[in-house]
Amino acid sequence: MFAVLLVVPGMALMAVVVAYPLVSALVTAFFKQSLVLPGREFVGFQNIADVLQDDFLRLLGQTLVFTLGTTIAPFVIGFALALALNTQIRGSKVFRGLMLIPWLVPGVVVSFLWMWIFNANYGVMNAILEPLGVSPQAWLAQPGTAMFAVIVAKTWQSFPWMMVMLLAGLQTVPRELHEAAEMDGAGTVRRFFSITVPQIGGIIGLVLLLEFIWNFQHFDIIYVLTGGGPAGSTETFATSVYETAFHGFDLGRAGALGLLWLVLLMALVVLYVRFSERSEKR
Repeated sequence: MFAVLLVVPGMALMAVVVAYPLVSALVTAFFKQSLVLPGREFVGFQNIADVLQDDFLRLLGQTLVFTLGTTIAPFVIGFALALALNTQIRGSKVFRGLMLIPWLVPGVVVSFLWMWIFNANYGVMNAILEPLGVSPQAWLAQPGTAMFAVIVAKTWQSFPWMMVMLLAGLQTVPRELHEAAEMDGAGTVRRFFSITVPQIGGIIGLVLLLEFIWNFQHFDIIYVLTGGGPAGSTETFATSVYETAFHGFDLGRAGALGLLWLVLLMALVVLYVRFSERSEKR
């Protein structure tokens, strides 16, 4: 009974802050309900069917483009920096601290920073590219470049976390293995793929899965930079749920979209848990 009493406050807080809002939102998916009109009407799976027939595949594709871009790009950058900082270079601790700054900056601040960089009239990006023969672009106002700009901004914020996690993994690889392989004639590339990658394979997998899950539900940078535009070219599940509920005032459709989004996220979470269990057994 004493153990139960210790757990009750935390469980009550979880129920009020997490469980009730989540269940309430999911239940709304089965009703025709507006944010500005009283009452609601039970419609069963009609909202879900409407979402699947209309925008679901487009939103899924754009969400995957954003998620893959903002997972692979920071991983490559973070891994390269982790390999560099893992060597005995002077000032590595200082560089490591400086590299963490983008990760510590709030997402809204990152958005305004990159909004200024990508500005069509006085942005730094156009100022750098124009001498190279590239004509000035309205990066955030063109469907062809808006997603690229959003991915770049999110990558800048994400790569320090990747770098820190991968650097921690690299520091666990025994140097004796590299020394023995070098004595046997293995080059740098061979040692990297035969020793480094297998030794930190579990960490690489967990980092990629976690980053993928976080990016799959990312909201702030996309919404502040483009609001899901132009012409819906950067709209993802996160921005679409918000727009549908609070600008379109259609809570039923927003709930249906959120329910489908949750199912996809749960599949990713199950994959992450199973991969974590396998890594622990190893």
